[in-house]
Amino acid sequence: MLRIALCAATLFLGCLQVNAQTEPASTVLLWPQGAPGAMGKDEIDKPSIDIYPVTAVNKVPTAGVVLPGGSYMHLANDHEGKQIAVWLNKLGITAFVLKYRLGPKYHHPVELEDAQRAIRYARLHAKEYGYDPNRIGIWGFSAGGHLAATAGTHFDNGKSDGADVIDRQSSRPDFMILAYPVITLTEPYAHRTSRESLLGPSPDPALIELLSNEKQVTAKTPPAFLFHTGDDTVVPVENSVLFYEALKKAGVSAELHIYPHGEHGVGLAQNDPVLKTWPDRLADWLKAQNFR
Repeated sequence: MLRIALCAATLFLGCLQVNAQTEPASTVLLWPQGAPGAMGKDEIDKPSIDIYPVTAVNKVPTAGVVLPGGSYMHLANDHEGKQIAVWLNKLGITAFVLKYRLGPKYHHPVELEDAQRAIRYARLHAKEYGYDPNRIGIWGFSAGGHLAATAGTHFDNGKSDGADVIDRQSSRPDFMILAYPVITLTEPYAHRTSRESLLGPSPDPALIELLSNEKQVTAKTPPAFLFHTGDDTVVPVENSVLFYEALKKAGVSAELHIYPHGEHGVGLAQNDPVLKTWPDRLADWLKAQNFR
C-alpha cells in the first residue's frame, strides 16, 4: 500500500509540474503607475506581459516576446499566445506574452509603444531570467505579425539618460517570427480591418506608407522567419512575399515557408497533418540562427 501511495504521489507531482508549465509564472504591468496615453483604468487600458520562464535543463539563453493577433481589435490569447509560450518553453526559450492595447479605442503609436516596452522589459530583466539580452526575439501572428514587423523596422537604442531604467534599453528585437502576418497597409494587399483598427477610418496616407513595413526594411532590420498559406483568404500571402523580398534586397537573412493550402489563424496547426510541420521548420531555423 505504501508503494502504491508513493507512486500515486509521484504521478500527482508530475501532473503538477506539467500544469505549472502551461500557465504563466507571473503577470506584470508594463507601466505599473499607468501607461502613457491611457484613456481609462480598466484592464484594456493596462498593457501587461504574461511571463513563462524556463527552469528545465534544456534552457537556452534566448527569449521571445509573443504578440497574438486579432485585427488590432481583440487578442487570440490561447492559440496565438499561451500555446506559443508553452511551445517556446519546450525548446528552452523564455516567453513573454504581450497584452497590448487595441482599437478602436487606441490607435498608433500606442500599440507600438506597448510592444517596444515589452522588448525593453525583457532586455532589462535578461539576467534575472537567465538569457542573453542580445537574443530576444519577437513573434507575431496576423495583426500581431504586423506589430512585430513594425517593432523590427521602427526601433531605437533607448534613452541613455531616461529616468525610467526600462526606457534606457534598446527596443530592437534580435529576430522576428511572422506567422501569416499583416505587413502592408497599402492596397491591394492590405488587411483593411487591421488598418482601420490601428489608424482609424480615414488615416493619413503618409502614416499608411510609414506603417507598410515592407517599405521600411533596412540593413539593420533583424533576421526573420515567415510562415503563410497560399490561399489565405483573410491576409493575402503577398504580405509575407513583399516583406521577404524587401529583407533579401536589404541583405537581411530571411526564410519564408508558404504552404499551398490552409486557413488563416491556424496558430501551431497541431490538428492539420500538413500544416503542423511548420513549427518544425521554425525550430530548425532557430537552431541554424543559433537561437536555440
